[in-house]
Amino acid sequence: MTLFDSLNKPEKNYISYAPLAERMRPLKLDDFIGQDHLIGKGKVLRHIIENDILYSMILWGPPGSGKTTIARIIEANTKNKFVSFSAVIAGIKQIKDVMDIASFEIKHNNIKTILFVDEIHRFNKAQQDAFLPFVENGTIILIGATTENPSFEINSALLSRCKVFILNKLTQENISELLIKAIKNKEHGFGNYKFVIENEAVDFIAQSADGDARIAYNILELAFNSLGMQSSKDSPVNPGQIEAIIQKKALLYDKNGEEHFNLISALHKSMRGSDADASAYWTMRMIEGGEDPLYIIRRIVRFAAEDIGLADTNALVVALAAKDCFEFIGPPEGYLAIIETAIYCALAPKSNALYTAYNKIMEDIRSHLSLPVPMHIRNAPTKLMKEAGYGNGYKYPHNYTNAIVNQSYLPEKLKGRTYYQPTERGFEKTLKERLTKINEYKSKLPKD
Repeated sequence: MTLFDSLNKPEKNYISYAPLAERMRPLKLDDFIGQDHLIGKGKVLRHIIENDILYSMILWGPPGSGKTTIARIIEANTKNKFVSFSAVIAGIKQIKDVMDIASFEIKHNNIKTILFVDEIHRFNKAQQDAFLPFVENGTIILIGATTENPSFEINSALLSRCKVFILNKLTQENISELLIKAIKNKEHGFGNYKFVIENEAVDFIAQSADGDARIAYNILELAFNSLGMQSSKDSPVNPGQIEAIIQKKALLYDKNGEEHFNLISALHKSMRGSDADASAYWTMRMIEGGEDPLYIIRRIVRFAAEDIGLADTNALVVALAAKDCFEFIGPPEGYLAIIETAIYCALAPKSNALYTAYNKIMEDIRSHLSLPVPMHIRNAPTKLMKEAGYGNGYKYPHNYTNAIVNQSYLPEKLKGRTYYQPTERGFEKTLKERLTKINEYKSKLPKD
C-alpha cells in the first residue's frame, strides 16, 4: 500500500454509514446540479473534465456549492493519480511526502498527480510555497477549494499559476431538486423507505439551507431519522415539523407568488412614504423569508433613481455601495448594508421628476419615431459631410460668456419641449434655481 492508497481509498462499507450529503455526492457531470455557468453543456470546466485535460485551478465558492463534488467527479473520470487532503489537518510533512511520491510517479511512470486540497486558504504562506515549484514544473496539478477570496488568501505566485473558477450559491430550486433526488434514490437515499414529505416542507428545507446543499441534506436526514418512520400519505412530514427540528420559523413568503409582490410593494411604499422603521422591517422580512438579497438591492437601486432621483444624488451611490458591500462580506453582516440603504432612501428627499421626464420622452419617441438630428449639432468628420452642411451654425458654448448659448438641441418637431421639471425638494431645489437662471440668461441672448 502506498501513500496514495491510504489517502484515497475509503473503507469498504464507508458509504453505508456516511452522512446523506456524502452518500448523495454524484460522480458524473450529468448528475451534478447547479453551476451551469461552469458545468453546463459546452462550458469550459465541463470540457476540461470530460476530456481529462486538467490544469491547476482554484474552486472558489460558498459552503455547500459543489467544490468538493467537482473534485470527486474529476477523481472518478481522470486517468491521472488523484490525492486529496484537507488543509485543516495536513501539515508541511504530508505535503512533502506527497510531492516526493508525485515526483517519483512522473519520472518513472510518466503519470501526473492531481492534488486536491480542501480549504486551501487555511495553509500558511510557507505551506503554500511548498506547492509552487511542483505546480510550475508540472509534477502536480493542484486543485484547491476555498470559501475565501483567493486574491487575499492564496499567494500571488501560486494564484498566478492557477485558473480560478467561481461557484455561485445554489438556488432554492437547485437544492429542492437535490432533496427530491435524495428522497427517491434507492441506493444512497431514502427510496427504499416509506418516507413521505410535503413539497412545501422540501421547499422550506431548501429555503432554510440558504444555498448550502450540505445543510439541506443534514436537515432532511434529521427529518428522516426523527419523523420518517411515522410518515405516510395521510400524515406526511410538513413544514411545521421541519420548523420544530431546525428551530426556525417558516415565514409566509412565496418568492414566485403573491406574497413576493406584496412584500416588495410594502418596501417600496414604505421608502416612498419616508418611514425608516417600516422600510427596515420589510427588508428583513424578505431576507428572513429566503429572498435573494441582491433582488432587494436591485429594487432599492431602481427606487433611488425613480423616487429620489436628483433630489439626493447620494441615494443611488449608497444603493450601489450596498451591493458591493454585500457581495464583499456576504451574510449575515452584509444584511446591515441593505438595511442601511433602505433607511437612507426612506429618509431622503423624494422626487419623481426623472421618472416623469422618462415617460414624456418615451411618449414622444413612440409618437414621432426617428426624428432627424438637427444639422448644426451633427458631427462632421469628413469633407463631404461638411459640404453637406453637417455642423453648420453650431455655437461652441465654451467660446461664449458663462458657456451658455441660446441654441436648440432637440429635433425641429420637438423644439421647446420641456421634459425635466425639478421639484423644490432636496438637491433638486438647487437644480431648479440653476435651470431658472440658465433659461433667464438664454432669453436675453440672440436666438439661433
